[in-house]
Amino acid sequence: MKDTTTGLTLVPHAVAIERRTDDMVMTSRTPSDPVVSNTGVWLDKWADEAPSRIYLAERSGAGWREMGYAEVRDAVRAIASSLAARGMGASTPIVIMSGNSIDHALLSLGAQYAGVPTVPLAEQYSLITEAHERLVYVLDKIKPAMAFVDDAARYGAAISRPELQGVEIVASRTEGAPVAVTSFAELLRGDAGIDLASVHAKVGPDTLAKVLFTSGSSSEPKGVLTTQHMMCANQAQMSSVLPFLKERPPRIMDWLPWNHVFGGTHNTLMMLAHGGSLYIDNGKPTNSGFPLTVQNIIDRPGTLSFNVPVGFGMLVHEMETNLALRKAYFGELDLLFYAGASLPQDVWTRLEEMAIEIRGKLPLMISSWGMTETAPATLMVHEPIGRSGVIGVPLPGTEIKLIPDDEMRCELRVKGPNVMTGYWEDAEKSAAAFDEEGFLITGDAVRFVNPDDPERGLIFDGRVSEDFKLLTGTWVQAGRLRLDALEHLRGLVQDVVICGHDRGEIGLFIFPKPGQVHGDNRSEGAVIDPELQAAVETRLRAMSKTSAGSAKRITRAIILADPPSLKDSEMTDKGSLNVRKIITRRADLLERLYDNEDPALIRV
Repeated sequence: MKDTTTGLTLVPHAVAIERRTDDMVMTSRTPSDPVVSNTGVWLDKWADEAPSRIYLAERSGAGWREMGYAEVRDAVRAIASSLAARGMGASTPIVIMSGNSIDHALLSLGAQYAGVPTVPLAEQYSLITEAHERLVYVLDKIKPAMAFVDDAARYGAAISRPELQGVEIVASRTEGAPVAVTSFAELLRGDAGIDLASVHAKVGPDTLAKVLFTSGSSSEPKGVLTTQHMMCANQAQMSSVLPFLKERPPRIMDWLPWNHVFGGTHNTLMMLAHGGSLYIDNGKPTNSGFPLTVQNIIDRPGTLSFNVPVGFGMLVHEMETNLALRKAYFGELDLLFYAGASLPQDVWTRLEEMAIEIRGKLPLMISSWGMTETAPATLMVHEPIGRSGVIGVPLPGTEIKLIPDDEMRCELRVKGPNVMTGYWEDAEKSAAAFDEEGFLITGDAVRFVNPDDPERGLIFDGRVSEDFKLLTGTWVQAGRLRLDALEHLRGLVQDVVICGHDRGEIGLFIFPKPGQVHGDNRSEGAVIDPELQAAVETRLRAMSKTSAGSAKRITRAIILADPPSLKDSEMTDKGSLNVRKIITRRADLLERLYDNEDPALIRV
């Protein structure tokens, strides 16, 4: 169906619901596209059909290093033969310790071609000495046969760790290496003695392609077993509801890190599956990285744009005065996709206005829901909706179980070909991840946009696992309350933690925004700043006027002097908070939060 607002071929939402005694099961009525057996099928297809079309590109000096599909396939096959010549296979994983790059992509695809799993890690684990504890945790668990970095000198401290002794270290740049390393160029030479066709023929749907570690926001990171079928099925599911992807090769300029499933599986494979072009953005939505992103978009704009809300917010702000960026960004834009959090409606509206100004029509503006365990997309918006916050309906082939509570909220559980079978060498957590019907227990909550019209989709409504009871037995929906608090305290705080488990009232840990604390007013881990405390109190009082009942009313707060610590696992590499770790590590401050005589307490 050709949509009149976007000009794109779209498939409207169409769902079926089975209502049972205690829950309901929701499925899509749209059939899924066929599923290929492995990612090499896509690479071979496009190398044959469009050999010179760019698949991978990255900044190189003042210009770009660009590789067409045929060139990428040659490199991938060479790497696959080199790995096979080393006797590597399903039981010899490769840890990738550096960030996004063409060489990273080639190694990952080469490993998949040969049936060798890769384990991409956040580069912070290796570059920040204080975060080496996370690196060591993964290395001890995975026991890799090979480790890759783009620059041996820059990652010198990490590759020198005793846990990597005896492991082959491969580096794109070997100069200044503190230990013996293999040049990536050696892998690219290949091994003519290997019967690669036979090696690749053994790679099928059940072959392990990646081990992706969860962010560890609620426990130690878990290694998600990601098979070829999970990844290939997920691309077929999305292609079936976004048919315009098959009508012209998509193109993205993307910074999202490949150790996360959004950037490293969802986006990279969407380009490969549809013969598209992936331009690696060496910027990111930070003060230092964003100028690079702006220039990259102007140089190589995409037809699709994937980002997190803070990234879109920075783009909108810059485009208000940067006409060149505005023209480049919207010139051929078909799709605008956000994930990670809800996009502020004012940002959504301004993006729409700018798109109309530049192109005369809107891109499809959508979001989705998924997890590392679901490869990732499971629910997706795939029709114009005109508003932010909706995560859509089940993709073809998936089933979602909705378990309602007494406030029209539902716990979300999922099943489908894109869902993992378990975690790396952790039978106990693997078994606990599924219910008696085989649905993955996500821990997330959702609610209907319109309970009388389920095809309007679902809205994300926080984490069930973050909820807790007050002493009165009243449940507190901590995820939703946190979002409300962040909105009311905007400009004053960087983040907050909802407290109150087995207490009589709800309290708040506040991480202040840089620059908001006046002077040095530390008090054993807390901040005593009358000006900031008064501002917080005023905002929370205003919030309490709209809150009915003790389960939605914050009555006390304390400002924390120290930011969340990556080293101590209070923060994940995604930047999200590990609430349990924060409350456990700062138990003394939790007691002060409930001490009515403490001078650091803000009483509301």
